[in-house]
Parts: sequence; C-alpha cells; structure tokens
Amino acid sequence: MNIEPNIFKAYDIRGLAASQLTPELAERVGRAVVEFTKADVVVVGRDMRQSSPELLKALIHGVTRAGADAINIGLTSTPMFYYAVGTQSAAGIMVTASHNPKEYNGFKMVQSDLLPIGEGSGMDAIKDLAMAGNFTDRPEGNVMEIDVREEYVAKHLEIIPRREVGFPRVAFDAGNGMSGYATPGIIKAYGLDRKSKKLFFDPDGSFPNHEPNPIKLENLQDLIRAVKKEKADLGVAYDGDSDRVGFVDENGVPVRGDIIAALIAAEVLRKYPGAAVLYDLRSSRAVGEAIKAAGGRPVMCRVGHAFIKVQMRELDACFAGEFSTHYYFKDYFSVESSDLAVLTILKIMHRSGKKLSELVAPLMRYHHSGEINFKVADKDGVFKALEERYAPLAKDALRIDGVRFDLPSWWFNVRPSNTEPLVRLCLEAQTEEEMQARVEEISAIIKRF
Repeated sequence: MNIEPNIFKAYDIRGLAASQLTPELAERVGRAVVEFTKADVVVVGRDMRQSSPELLKALIHGVTRAGADAINIGLTSTPMFYYAVGTQSAAGIMVTASHNPKEYNGFKMVQSDLLPIGEGSGMDAIKDLAMAGNFTDRPEGNVMEIDVREEYVAKHLEIIPRREVGFPRVAFDAGNGMSGYATPGIIKAYGLDRKSKKLFFDPDGSFPNHEPNPIKLENLQDLIRAVKKEKADLGVAYDGDSDRVGFVDENGVPVRGDIIAALIAAEVLRKYPGAAVLYDLRSSRAVGEAIKAAGGRPVMCRVGHAFIKVQMRELDACFAGEFSTHYYFKDYFSVESSDLAVLTILKIMHRSGKKLSELVAPLMRYHHSGEINFKVADKDGVFKALEERYAPLAKDALRIDGVRFDLPSWWFNVRPSNTEPLVRLCLEAQTEEEMQARVEEISAIIKRF
C-alpha cells in the first residue's frame, strides 16, 4: 500500500478522500491508534462527508482487529465527539476534514484524557505504524452503538442553566456541517427555537450553499442578510465539524474571534478568579488587557489546539481562545465547545442587558490587519531579515510560533504555515494609518523572499 507521508499533519491526518485516504488506510489508522494508546476502548464517529461512512466502517474494523472495543457514536460534531470520549474513558478517532472542501477527509485522534495525538504527541508514532502496516491480530473486539445527543445537551445545561440566557432572537448558520446535527438539541433545550432562524441545517458533505468556514467574510453573507432581515440579536456561523464558531452582531457586523475570546474570558473568570487564560499570539493587545482587568492571568500561546490543550492543563487555565474562533473551556474537559461559546455570549448579553455591538465597542480600541498570507520560497530568509530589523527595537519578543515583536505603538507576528510554502502576518497598531503603513513595511520585507 502506498501511503503519502504528507497526510500526517501537525494536528490530524488529512488528505484527498479518493486517492490519499482509502479504507485500507483507515483500517491501519484504527489499528495504529490502539497500539499506540494501549486503549481497550475507542470512541469512533464521523462527519457528513460523502466518503465518511466507508472510512468509518474500515476504521472500526481496524480498531476491533487490534483487540479493542469500538463505541460507535455515528454522526457527530467534534465537541460532541469530545464529550463521548471524555465520559467513556476511551481513546477516540473521528472521521472529519473540518472545513476543507468536499474532496477531502481526515482523522482526528485523541487519547483517553482528551489530549490530541498530533505533532510531538504521537503523530510520528501513528505515521510509522500505519506506513509499516506490521500489525498482529488479536481476539476481535466488540462494537457498541450509542447516541450521546441528549447527554451532550444536558452537559451544557449543567454548565449554563437555561434561565441564564433569556430568550433572544438568534440566526444560526450551520453551513451544512455537523452543527446541523448537534445544535438543534441545544436550541430547543434553551428555548431558542421560539425566535431562531436556522440556515443550512441539513448536513450535506457537498456543501451546496457555501464553504463552512466562518473565518472568511464571503461565507458569512447569508448569515448577515438573515440577521438584518430577522432583526436578530445575534448571528452565529459554525465550521464543518462545529469546533469553531463565528459571531455577527445585531447590525450584521462580523466580530473577530480574539474579541469574542476577550468577552468570554472575562465571564469565565467570574467563576475562576485569578486563573490563567490563554490567548494566541495573533490576538489584539485588548485581549490581554481585558483578562487582566477581569482579574485573570493572561498567557500568550502558540496557535493550534494540539498545543493549547496541553498548556491549559499545565497551567490549570480556565479558558483559552484563538483568533481562528476556537474556544476552550475548563468546564468542558479543557477542549472546544462552539455551543458553549454561543451560550456564554448569550449569557453575557442577558445579564448585562447590552447588545453585542455595545459589549464589543470598548475592545475595538486598536487597529488590526487580520491574517495576511504570503507565498515565499525562503521562509528562513524571511525570519532572519525580520530578526535583524526588529529584534533590537522590540520591547518584547516571543518566538514560540514564528516571531512576535511588540513595539511601543504596534506589534506584529509572522509565523510559517505547517503545510504550505506560506508565511502569515498579523499586525496591530494604535491608529489605522500606522497599521496600514506598518503592513506595507513588513510586506516589503517578506516579498523579498
């Protein structure tokens, strides 16, 4: 069997379903995860992609041939999958390619403590085992099928009681992804179905309406129109596997993920005063300032769930938020719950009596470039040039993910892509004019390479 090594990524296994992710590979992944984790039980599930049922079937065959029992939860969102793993004391494998185009699929893998199997935490071992294919058959394990949707809803009600969110008018865009399967129970349990507008809740791996990626403005246009038409208090858009969620205010204006993280962090710190809160190094200075103002300990971190989940546990952090709209909660196994993020924002709005635009306004005091991609031939050359120019000038420097240099009135982060010949720039300044000028300045350096 010819397995392409580049499908083994920093956070998961991902590639083209027809050619790179075959049923034979799926079986090998199942066997490799059992051998690596020594698990007796593995929770398995899948997203709505057209290739997922066949890959899940082969995955289960691999798990059971390796001697472990498989708990098949079938269709699932990633947060629901995490719930099942966290309550079953099992390892876990989910068939999903998140927001990638329909031609792709993948495998998201976690250990029994819900720590991810990724770069530096087992991915190399899984890769070696799968590529070698030298497995020993053991007495075949059993397969059990369970539905965790009711328990998933109950867990959220335990964390945020129904009375705390009120009865707002919300527009939901599932993007034909897995939130269309997982979120209806949440909507009904919290009484949000009375006034909600639901867009594209039919899970469909062909993504007939738009790409399920809330980071891209073009994917929010249907939601923005719905918020305005329905006079909704809030708009939310989920990604394909529902581990990310984007927000639109009552005026139809998208709100960046780091700003939402600042709001949620302050709310979570009401329960965990003085606790650490993680935020990734693409985030506005306003995020760290908001965490401090709420009595928390701000800790800037590397981008990526595989790294954040480990660091959350090391620091006993109560919350972590990413620019890319991942939100992690101590109360939810220290992993993502997009639905809990939505409920927390609704809770803040209900208690304060403020609209989302009013809550966001004080945090928008700096001017952020967003993430800008550059295709380069020499990544090392880029970072050497940036170090030579800005290291002597910086008040603070962080090198955990590319470089972040903080200067008196502005900062920037340039980090390399894990999978493409790209570097990504984020920059923020105190004025719009300086932000634009500094983006041009950094861009000119990067474009030399």
